[in-house]
Amino acid sequence: MNESSLKKHLSKINNIELRYFDSIGSTNDEALAWAATGANDLSIVIADEQTQGRGRLNRRWFTPKGSALAFSLILRPTAAQRPHLSQTVGLAALSIAESFSRNGLSPQIKWPNDILLHGKKSVGILVESVWSGEDIDSLVIGMGINVYKDSVPPADMLQFPATSLEEMLGQKTPKREEILLNVLDSFMHWREHLGTNELILAWEERLAFRGKQVEVKAGNESPISGVVDGLESDGSLRLKDLHDNSVIVRFGDVSLRPVA
Repeated sequence: MNESSLKKHLSKINNIELRYFDSIGSTNDEALAWAATGANDLSIVIADEQTQGRGRLNRRWFTPKGSALAFSLILRPTAAQRPHLSQTVGLAALSIAESFSRNGLSPQIKWPNDILLHGKKSVGILVESVWSGEDIDSLVIGMGINVYKDSVPPADMLQFPATSLEEMLGQKTPKREEILLNVLDSFMHWREHLGTNELILAWEERLAFRGKQVEVKAGNESPISGVVDGLESDGSLRLKDLHDNSVIVRFGDVSLRPVA
């Protein structure tokens, strides 16, 4: 993967501006700075290597050279999309999951922001905002996809079992440029459905641990246990407790684990 090959693939999509780096600290940091100085909608930052990549809860995101697809997409929401920005992480997750399905895989979305293959994490998503006063000016959607085996972190770094596309597909693993093009193609399709029940239902269909007992921890609060029941209209997670009552888990610094 290099700048020339990326530009060739992205030329199939209109109006995408690209910043490519052989190595960078964080694609999200670069994209946030670019967005704050007027980057266009759907501008994208891609790096072959990240030295300070990060996920949610300030966890490090492992991106060795030549192994993963690490990119950050700048989204400038329309007036119609602004009331539904809580669905953005689902939009990104659904776009990646759909692109994986084109390669014969059966991805599941681990709420709120990971994608699992055979129960192991293969993708992380981090959405950050650029503000203008009290309004959101733009969003930066960071996506990290474990493509080759070297992208899987060592065991002592893992918070959850991890895998890569190469471990699932072997020699049939697509090139990173092809994966990116497929993700962006799905993203632009589902973006048109932001705020609709159609997006929520598609997200819900791929929801990991549906009907299974999980534990959700938010910050320093006591863990919440329940059976994964589905999603609310804003993308919040709905659980059923022991008394079959609905428990709604909102977005924030939350982590979800299945109960053994």
